[in-house]
Amino acid sequence: MNDILTWLLDVVQHVDPVVRTLVAGVAMMFETSVLLGLIVPGDTIVIVAGTAIASPVEGILLGVAVVIGSLLGESLGFWLGRYFGPRIRASRIGQKLGDRNWERADRYLRRRGGPAIFLSRFLPVLHSLVPLTVGMAGYRYRRFLAWTAPACLVWAGLYITVAATAAGTYRELADRIHYAGYVFVGIIVVFLLLVFIGKKVLERIEHRHLADEPDSLEPADDDVKD
Repeated sequence: MNDILTWLLDVVQHVDPVVRTLVAGVAMMFETSVLLGLIVPGDTIVIVAGTAIASPVEGILLGVAVVIGSLLGESLGFWLGRYFGPRIRASRIGQKLGDRNWERADRYLRRRGGPAIFLSRFLPVLHSLVPLTVGMAGYRYRRFLAWTAPACLVWAGLYITVAATAAGTYRELADRIHYAGYVFVGIIVVFLLLVFIGKKVLERIEHRHLADEPDSLEPADDDVKD
């Protein structure tokens, strides 16, 4: 297994760092964009790119690219929601998502306000729909950025750090331990499992709170445009 894994990691590392960084940033822009975020595996691409980090500078640049890409994608969703939200929701693609998911995003935003924007970055489906819903709800753009930027930073930091740590640990052990490959896979699997569990916990909490709250909740006044 070590030989195969070493070959795979070397293939990724031999890709020009600028290309890796740009691909990861563009992937995150698509992953956080409305609707496209449901089909583009941005998290997988970031993990792959993170395994090739050879220096702190590369790690920082990758993190910057991922955060910028995420913010561009979410900002696109925000402005599309501001100007075309109802049309997108009524479109054929929007209807494929189902009214249940649209209503879920809308109620989640009204229930939690700003924190919903932060938490949605870590939730499936909502991470793509909430920016659009925020734009439709009339939130100020700077308030939207104030909530989503920290979430993008946390997300990027977690994924890149885990990927780089797993790859670095493997390279240190590969020449000494024949099962080093399993250590690498174990780190990634445990991380993804924790992410999965965390998402399920957040989803369960969200569903419980939404079931207990009335539909008439409105966003805080200081979050909404004048």
